[in-house]
Amino acid sequence: MSSVAVQMNQFLMSVEKRAFRMAEMALGNPDDAMDIVQDSMMMLARKYAKRPADQWPPLFFRIVQNKIRDCYRRRASHNRVFAFFNQFRGQDDEALDVAELHASRSSDEPEQRASLDGATLQLQQALEVLPQRQQQAFLLRSWEGLNVAETALAMDCSQGSVKTHYSRAVHRLREMLGEHWP
Repeated sequence: MSSVAVQMNQFLMSVEKRAFRMAEMALGNPDDAMDIVQDSMMMLARKYAKRPADQWPPLFFRIVQNKIRDCYRRRASHNRVFAFFNQFRGQDDEALDVAELHASRSSDEPEQRASLDGATLQLQQALEVLPQRQQQAFLLRSWEGLNVAETALAMDCSQGSVKTHYSRAVHRLREMLGEHWP
């Protein structure tokens, strides 16, 4: 295996779980999120492997964000076409409850895990309430550690827009999380 392939594999392994959580949070569906992450990984490897490795993070997350937007468009189109049937949709179609995921985990330190799970759950619920662009800016800047320019590239917008979306997200999260915000 070539050194570029090894680097690409290492990069993809390092971002896979975070990209999945980002897509799942945006879409509310783990299956759609996994499809998006896998498609994004394939596209990055196929089209951008020859680019310098420091360009991969913003390119990868731009691909992920574009695929999330495409999924929103498909859902909106589908909902328009099948609006009549959506009123009969049962609760079984809803996404897996995050609280169920947290409850199913085990830990050697239950009190620490319970505190961490509670804080994580509160943050996740607050992030899900944010508008999509604010959510994207916050996750790319805070979780992925991308700088403003890289985030702008990933979100396909100006650096000023990234700053605005990120600032609004931080202020809104502070309002929602109150004393739990660091």
